[in-house]
This record gives sequence, structure tokens and C-alpha cells, in this order.
Amino acid sequence: MKKDLFSRLTVLIILIAVFLLSVVFRLFSLQIVQGQDYAEASMKRLVKTIPLKAQRGDILDRYGRLIVSSQLTYNLEITQYKKDKKWVNDTVYNLILLMEKENQEYMENLPVSEIPYSYNVSEEEVKSYLKKMNLSEALSAKECVEALTERYGISDEIPEKYHRKVIAVRAEMELREFSQNNSFVFAENVNMNVVTVIKENDRSYPGVNVMTSYERLYPEKVSPHVLGRVGLIYKEEYDELKDLGYGFTDIIGKEGIEKVFDLELKGKDGVLKVEQNELGKITGTEVLKNTVPGSDIILTLDLDLQKKAEEALERVILELGQTISDIGGGAITVVDIHTGEILAMASYPDYDIETFQKDYNDNYKNPLKPFWNRAISGTYEPGSTFKILTSLAVLEEGISTPEELIYDQGKYTFYKDYQPNCHVYPGNHGYVNVSDAIKVSCNYYFYETGRLLGIEKLNEYAKKVGLGEYTGIEISGEEKGIVAGPEYREKIDSVWYPGDTLQASIGQSDNLFTPLQLSNYIATVVNGGTRYEAHLLYKIKDYATGDVKEVQPKAVETISIKPENYKAIMEGMRSVTEDGTASNVFQDFPIPVGGKTGTAEVPGTNNGLFVAFAPYDNPKIAISVVVEHSAHGNSIAPIARDVIEEYFKNETLELPADYEKFQIK
Repeated sequence: MKKDLFSRLTVLIILIAVFLLSVVFRLFSLQIVQGQDYAEASMKRLVKTIPLKAQRGDILDRYGRLIVSSQLTYNLEITQYKKDKKWVNDTVYNLILLMEKENQEYMENLPVSEIPYSYNVSEEEVKSYLKKMNLSEALSAKECVEALTERYGISDEIPEKYHRKVIAVRAEMELREFSQNNSFVFAENVNMNVVTVIKENDRSYPGVNVMTSYERLYPEKVSPHVLGRVGLIYKEEYDELKDLGYGFTDIIGKEGIEKVFDLELKGKDGVLKVEQNELGKITGTEVLKNTVPGSDIILTLDLDLQKKAEEALERVILELGQTISDIGGGAITVVDIHTGEILAMASYPDYDIETFQKDYNDNYKNPLKPFWNRAISGTYEPGSTFKILTSLAVLEEGISTPEELIYDQGKYTFYKDYQPNCHVYPGNHGYVNVSDAIKVSCNYYFYETGRLLGIEKLNEYAKKVGLGEYTGIEISGEEKGIVAGPEYREKIDSVWYPGDTLQASIGQSDNLFTPLQLSNYIATVVNGGTRYEAHLLYKIKDYATGDVKEVQPKAVETISIKPENYKAIMEGMRSVTEDGTASNVFQDFPIPVGGKTGTAEVPGTNNGLFVAFAPYDNPKIAISVVVEHSAHGNSIAPIARDVIEEYFKNETLELPADYEKFQIK
């Protein structure tokens, strides 16, 4: 019995010993042999999918020459791996220190300067920002900083001089709804030093990951007002666009072509599966769905012509500025008269898209307003360039004929209470017909014929040629302009007097038009009476299919101009450059040009205007130039001359080898 019990006990002890040894062995295996593997596995605690950003499409000129492209870059994103104010603040603070050391920019838009605090944007923008942040609009800059410092729990462990910087980022994170589901893009396009530091110091930057993206490249520094810029989507934009597939970290077009054709340019994002550890670090990735790059946008612009337009506009303005103290900005537009295609469009001064954020305050405070696209947003009295329209209307309505002579008496005395002078008074031009009147810009002739025509008919023709009408250009910011007349005066609670018709007939009074409208109007006249919708889009090339969609010219108005009237107007404009008010500019110029100078009375030095077309015997392009406070149109005609010379040099332009890829098969 005892022996039997002892045997059983021995077996039990042996079993227990074997069990304990197996447990010890298992623990040894788990902790020592396979410890690293299980440690890594334990860190892979979160698996989720995020968008894989598509490469944005290129923007090219009409000949396939690259204007805007994209390249791969690295962004820093903060992922919320725990809800703790101190962690977020410390992470942001440490990232700011790193960015300052590497001289890199990061995401923040707090409209407050460094100590001593003050607002650095307009009052309207300050109120808008405070409202978005649910703060009182009455707060001073210092009070704004104090309120946000308290909101985000910024401790004394962070030096006071960094409080403003940290809360600026925290505020941006709040506006972008930073959460476990929404990462925050702290910095875009960081350098490799930053990437290396983040990757080699996981525990120093918890929740911070390096993600690939694309940045815009500008191989040609042209057309910022046309191209526009891109930037991180705002909450308001996201709310509006999310149903179209936009994400909270998308880069989208903010202005210009980038904005108008954002859907075509952005492409289709893919899907990336990511694994994250307990520190919010990405430990593994897998592409679940590939991206589809965006379509290429081919513009109507001629890159060489655009460069020349910008160069000539700037050069002449700077030269005039040496003698005219209040010289302002200006604009030039060039259109194809048979299609409405915009071949060049420049506004001076402009800005650098690549340094938009860095230069924002300086440009914002610049009295010449570099962000303002004068070509479509600036409205100007047309001055004597309007006389082409008056000539067309009085001839087509039979008020006058090409041969009829009117004697310029110097002072126009039809009305007893209003008697304006011709610009050569006390001299006069003697007998002039319509061609002569255009050549010498005879006010008297247009006073008389304009009065007989009447303001209603004059405005009817103004509308037909597109003055005071939207041109159709795709980018935003276009002003409609003003056509002088009783209708407009009624809108402003004023009265239209008979004498106002005289001033309207020579392009003064309330008339205000954009440079693009002036180009389009001249194009309509010189092509024989067809007004085309102005446009910048030439073609769209789909990346996925290779298909090319081409934009067709769109005629929006037609005037059946009688041949004899057309001939008289064209001869008048030709004589302006041969022996008229712009003859000195085009003397010995090999290309026959028609044109019309204009001077608009404004406070200070008068504005100068010049419209032109070329070549005279077979018109192809129409041009308008406006320069603020340049005294008269003759002084800025050299801008048009240089552009015309460039255009006809480029008529024999050899197309790029890959041009065929943009053609419809």
C-alpha cells in the first residue's frame, strides 16, 4: 500500500516537474528566442487604410512645352495615437525646433506676429479667423494668444517665446479637425535631413510619420495670375468637395487654372494599408489600389509670347517710372482673332508662386497689388480706343459714311450749357472723314456723330463687341465692367444728361472695361464682326486613356459689317501706326500693324492705353495694353510692338518632338 502510494506520488512529482520544465522552456522561447519577433508583433496594434496620393497632371503651353509639373516630396504628418494635450504640445514644440534648425517651413496661419503681438492681416481677415476659432472678434492680438494658450494648455515647460508658434500649429490642427481618423500635415516638402532625423528618432517624435506626396514645380517663371497655386485643402473647401471624393489632407487648386481644372488635374488616389505601433509610427504598408495620375491641361498660351509680354510690360513700366513719379501697374492681353484663344496675358506687378506664403505679407502690403490680375479684374476708361466702336456704330447705322467730311471747329457748341473741346483746341483738324478721325483721334468728329447716333445705339454695339460683357475666360476674378448710359446712372441714383453722350462717344464718362475685353472687342471688329468667347483651355489629355479633348471656338455674337465700313475703319487704324499718333513707335517696323492710342483722364497722371492688330492685310492677333499713369497710349505702344515682333518670329516655331501626343487621332 505504501509502496503503491509512493509510486503514484513519484509519478505525480515527475509530471509536475515536466510541466514546470515545459513552462520554463516555453517562457524562455517566448522571451529570449522569439522575444524580438513577439515584441515587434505587439507593437503592430493598428491597421487602417489611408489615401495614396495621385500625381497631379502637368500644365503645358499650346505647343506642349512644360509650364507646371510635379515631383515626389516628403511631408511630415502627425497622427493622434493618444488623447493628451501635453503630448501634442511637446511633439509640436520639438518639431518646430527641428524645422527652425533646418530652416524649413511648417503649417500655420495664425494672423498674429511674434512678440510684441499684433495682427498682420486686414481687420476683415482677423474677424474671419477669430470667428472660425470661436473667439470674440473684439480680442486684441495679445488676448488672442492668451486665449489660445489657455485653450491648448501650453505649459511653462515650453519657453514663452515659443507659445505663439505652438498655438499657431495647434490652432491649425483644430481647424483641420485633427483626430485619430484625421492626421495633420505639419510640414510639406521637407528636406532629407528632417526625414532622417524623424526616422532615426522614433521615440523623440511619437505620432510623427514621413509620408510621400507631390509638390508643384515651375520650370518657367510665368503667368502666376493665370496658373494660380495649390495648397492644402481648407475645412470649408473639404465640406464643399468631400462628396466628389476629396480627402482632408488633399492638395487642391486655390486659384487660376489650378482651381478651375482641379478635378482633371488631381487624378484618382489609390488606397494604402498601413500598420501603426503604439507610438503611432507606421511599421508596414501595402498598396491595395494603385493611383491614376491626373490629366494634362494644355493651355492656349504661347510660352515664348507670354515671356515676351511679361518682359516688355515690366521693362517699359520701369523705364517710364524714371520720369513719371506716379506710374502704376499695367496689363497686356493677346488673343487670336479667329478663335478667341488667349495667346498671352500678363499683369504687372506679379508674384512668385513658389514663394507665395513667404512673400505674402510683403505682396499684400504692396500698394501696386501684385495679387491683382489687372488683365481681367482691372477696369479702365478706354479713352480714344473706344472711338473704333463709335466709328463702327455710326457707319453701320448710316449716321455717317466713309466719305462724309465733318469740319472740326475745335470747340463743340451744339449745347449751350456744355461745350467740350477737341484735344487740339484752340486749333482744329479741319475737314475729316471717319478714317481721318481715327488717325488724328478727333474728338469733335465723335462728339457730332455720337450725338446723332444716341447713347442707346452706341451701347447696343458696345454689347455686341463684348464691352461690359463677360468674356468667357475660365479663371475667376473677371469684372464685367461698365457701359456708360442712362441704365447705369439709374443704378447709382444719378441722372444722364445729353452732354454725357458726347463724353461716352470718345470713351470717357462712366465707361470702364478690362484689358481682355478691349482685346476681344478689337478682335471682333478686325475679324469682320464675329465675337468669340475668350478662353485659356486648349486641350485636355487624359492620362489613363491617352485621349485628347480639344476645345472648339465658340462664337457668341455676329455683326454683319459692310465691306466699305470695314475698309474705312481698318484704314484709319493703319494710319495711326503709319503717320498718326503711334507712327514714331512703328516707323520702319517690318510688320504692317493697325492700332489706336488712348488716354484716360484719372487723378494724377493720365492712364495710357493702346490697342492693335497684326498683320494689317491678314489680321491674326489683337492686343490691348493698359498702363496706369503712363500719360498717353503712345508711350506704351512699344510693349505691343515687341509682342507683335515675337509672335511673327514664332510663326515658324518648330514643334516639340512629342507634340503629336497632344493631337486628336
